[in-house]
Amino acid sequence: MDIILGIDLGTTNSVASVVINGEIQLIKKNGEAILPSVVGLDEAGNLLVGRAARNQAVLAPERTIKSIKRKMGVAATVSLGDQEYTPQEISAMILRRLKEHAEEQLGQPVSKAVITVPAFFNEIQREATREAGELAGLEVVRIINEPTAASLTYEAKAEHLERLLVYDLGGGTFDVSVVQMEQGIVEVLASHGDTKLGGDDFDDLLLDHVADAFQKKHDIDLRLSLIAKSRLLRSCEDAKIALSTEPFATIELEFIAEKDGHPLHLVREIERAEYEELIEALISKTLVCVDESLSDAKLQAPQIDKVILVGGSSRTPLVQRLLEERLQQPLHTEVDPDLSVAMGAAVQGALIAGVDVGPILVDITPHTLGIQALGYHDGLYNEFMFAPIISRLSALPANKSEMFSTASDGQKAVIIAVYQGENSDIRRNEKVGEFKLEGLADVEAGNEILVRFHLNQDGILKVTVMERATGLEKQLTIDNAMEKFRQKNRDAARSRIDAAFNVEPASAQISTKPILVKPTKLAKGIVPAELQRDVDEAYELLLTAQKLIPEATPEDAAELLSLTGRLEKVLAVPTAETLKTATAELEDLVFYLQDA
Repeated sequence: MDIILGIDLGTTNSVASVVINGEIQLIKKNGEAILPSVVGLDEAGNLLVGRAARNQAVLAPERTIKSIKRKMGVAATVSLGDQEYTPQEISAMILRRLKEHAEEQLGQPVSKAVITVPAFFNEIQREATREAGELAGLEVVRIINEPTAASLTYEAKAEHLERLLVYDLGGGTFDVSVVQMEQGIVEVLASHGDTKLGGDDFDDLLLDHVADAFQKKHDIDLRLSLIAKSRLLRSCEDAKIALSTEPFATIELEFIAEKDGHPLHLVREIERAEYEELIEALISKTLVCVDESLSDAKLQAPQIDKVILVGGSSRTPLVQRLLEERLQQPLHTEVDPDLSVAMGAAVQGALIAGVDVGPILVDITPHTLGIQALGYHDGLYNEFMFAPIISRLSALPANKSEMFSTASDGQKAVIIAVYQGENSDIRRNEKVGEFKLEGLADVEAGNEILVRFHLNQDGILKVTVMERATGLEKQLTIDNAMEKFRQKNRDAARSRIDAAFNVEPASAQISTKPILVKPTKLAKGIVPAELQRDVDEAYELLLTAQKLIPEATPEDAAELLSLTGRLEKVLAVPTAETLKTATAELEDLVFYLQDA
């Protein structure tokens, strides 16, 4: 039997599990099933993934990457040491660590996985997730929606009809799905959500609340200092978690700033009611999604048999209170909200591997998919019409074709621009990709063009366009910065990841010189307020200079080392005069080398 991991690749935490001998087994390391979705470098340039990276984030935020899931599908890179990585590559490091833990626990190689994504992830985000899995050395046999996966852990073999509402509020995303289960069939009736709403936003609101009060009292904005902000954010997260079970929590940070030569400490008690007032508007947005999902499923709240909570943020008392008031029934957390998604993914993996462990999954697409078309709307010519092909809530896999025609005589090519959304105007929807079919027959307008969409069970879209008269055909190639890596890019990405996982600190990809760390005094935030901006700029200059050392000539490298060492000493006890002198020469050399 193939071992197929079930992986919940989360914004805040990630979890893996597998079905062994018909039982779900969580993948653990040192007794812990939850791996923080945090990647970093230690002072020697060695890769950290998980709890170690999360622990260093407070004092070394510049060497730590968190919440990368929110950047999946975005054409951007993030810096880690002297290397730039795509969101897929950082996610691949998390997946690779989970893979290693699984192989260590199971005592055999693992090469396949089912990976979950938010139900409202678009096609580009799903493809980026698949890419991350492949870069981690995993064959991604299926991508399924997180709420759908969670439903697989609840009474999967029930013979009677049962309707579930799965409320999934995690660290960075929110989904709600209405699921119907009967005689071994799990069918998703409706899904709604927000890929930019989660516990991270609760943390940010609490941070701003505390920082505003501190600024009002001391005239110092803690958010302007990278270290101080990172320390406060971590404390706010801890307070948020405590408020799930306690009526109040205390945020206490020593030496968070300095004013007039005196260190300042922060001590602030947060009452649960005070915190709930901050986050109520965001939770209300999730309840709107709940109502929309019920409406799409053509159900009323009393017709729901069970409400399941998924995701760590669903433990928030206000969430549970408002949800119970809205649905008028108890909430279910028999399966740990932090683990249920990965466990359901393992069930799906076992089914794919041929193990009889439960239901057949029928998922849906949460978005309408179609193309840009020309035509008349309300009597006016419109070149921005959205022509739907696969309707929202269609069961997966979905196949649908529509016939279009050319707009002018002798038209030699058509551009197929694919969009997803619910608006009749493509400018209000999200573009998925675009490609061109060229070499059409030289005929009058009205040449028939068949457009076929195939949306597989992973939610990955394939588009085929064909000239009906000649059979001329072409498939969709995503024409944007997030298209699937070409082989050369994929090989380079794998090399970077392999280098990052090398236990030897000296590698071609990571500088052999330790990453610069702010001196202890700076780490504690004890910097005169009037010098904070100059100190931060000097520290950024140090990082920039360090990145230039490996590529510099021996003479320039020696001078860089000398000047950076001098600036490091000045930063230990900074004054306006010493900072100005120490940075001036280094700035000139850095400018010269960057311009060369």
